[in-house]
Amino acid sequence: MRRGDPVTIIDQGNGASPAAADLIKDTTTQTFVKDVIEESKRQPVLIDFWAEWCGPCKQLTPILEKAVKAAKGKVKLVKMNIDQHPAIPGQMGIQSIPAVIAFVNGQPADGFMGAVPESQINAFIEKVTKGVTAPGEPNIAEILQEAEAVLAEGDAAAAAQIYAEVLQYDSTNIAALAGLAKCYVTSGAMEQAKQTLAMVPESKRNDPAVKAVQTAIDLAEQAESLGPVAELEQKVAANPLDHQARFDLATALNAQGNRAAATEQLLAIIKRDRKWNDDGARKQLVQFFEAWGGTDDATVEGRKRLSTILFS
Repeated sequence: MRRGDPVTIIDQGNGASPAAADLIKDTTTQTFVKDVIEESKRQPVLIDFWAEWCGPCKQLTPILEKAVKAAKGKVKLVKMNIDQHPAIPGQMGIQSIPAVIAFVNGQPADGFMGAVPESQINAFIEKVTKGVTAPGEPNIAEILQEAEAVLAEGDAAAAAQIYAEVLQYDSTNIAALAGLAKCYVTSGAMEQAKQTLAMVPESKRNDPAVKAVQTAIDLAEQAESLGPVAELEQKVAANPLDHQARFDLATALNAQGNRAAATEQLLAIIKRDRKWNDDGARKQLVQFFEAWGGTDDATVEGRKRLSTILFS
C-alpha cells in the first residue's frame, strides 16, 4: 500500500480481463491431467462435458464462457467432447450431459447437470472461487486487515488511505466503507463519516461494523451539547449522587477518547443505582462497547467489570 497517496475514491471500471484464450480451452484424454488436474492447483477449473448432438450443451456453453470471462481469471473453463474422448467422462461416471464439474486443488469439488440459468452459473462460480484472488487483483482481505491494524495503532489518516484503496476496486465494500467512516470519526470529521455511511445500502445498515460506526457518531453528537469536561467533573465532585452529571461526564470522556474513565463513571452509577433512568447507565456502557468494538481492550475490561457488578 502506498500510504503517501492522496485519499481518493474513484471508479476503476471493469478492468482488463485475462485473454479468453487463457481462460477457455478444449482438452483431450491425453491433456486432461495437465489442463484440469494440475491447473486446478493454481485456481479452480470447470470441466464442461458436451457433445455435438446435445442441444442443451449448445445453450449452456456460451453462458458458461460469458461467466468465466466475467470472473477475470479466478476460474478457467475446459471443454471435453465426450464422443471424441469418452474415457475420462466414463471414469468419472458422467451419464448425462451437459455436465459441469469444478476441480479445486486437483480434486472434483462440486458440479451440476443440465442447462441451468445464468444466475445459477454465476452463483456456482462465486461459490467455487470464494477466497480466490484474480490475477492483478489486490487481496482485499489482507488489505482490510492492514487498515484495521494501522487504525488500531492510532494512524487514522494512513488507515483511511488504505480503506480508500479497497474502495477503488470495490466501491460497495461494506467493511471498507465502515472502516473509512470510523477513520473520519476518530479524526473528528463527523460530516464526512456520515457521508461515507450514507453510501452503505439500506439492506447492509445492520452490519456490525456499520452499526458500530453509527453508534460512535451518535455518541459524539450526544457529547457536543454537554459542555466542558471540567465543569461536569466539578458537578460530580460536588454531588457524587448526581447520576445525570456523572452520566454526562462519562459521555464527554468517551468523546475525548478516555475510555477507561468513561467506563469508570458509568460503572459507578450502576453500582449505586442499577435502575436509574430505566437502566440507562448500563445501556450507555453497552453502546460504548459497540462503538469501540468487541476486541478493544477497554471493551474487554469493561465487560468483565460490568459482569462482576451484575452477577455479584
